[in-house]
Amino acid sequence: MEKKCIVCEISNQKAPLIQLDYQNQSVYICPTHLPVLIHHPEELVGKMSGAEEFKAG
Repeated sequence: MEKKCIVCEISNQKAPLIQLDYQNQSVYICPTHLPVLIHHPEELVGKMSGAEEFKAG
């Protein structure tokens, strides 16, 4: 399985990715989109299981 950012789908061959483990699954996010996870987690709904439960920090 190729590792890709859950937001922009860039692969780990083109950018560094940060691994997140949530609900027994691993997903990846690139540093450019890390602020989405922190400030706009609603944008992850449909891309990451359980994202509808996230609260913006």
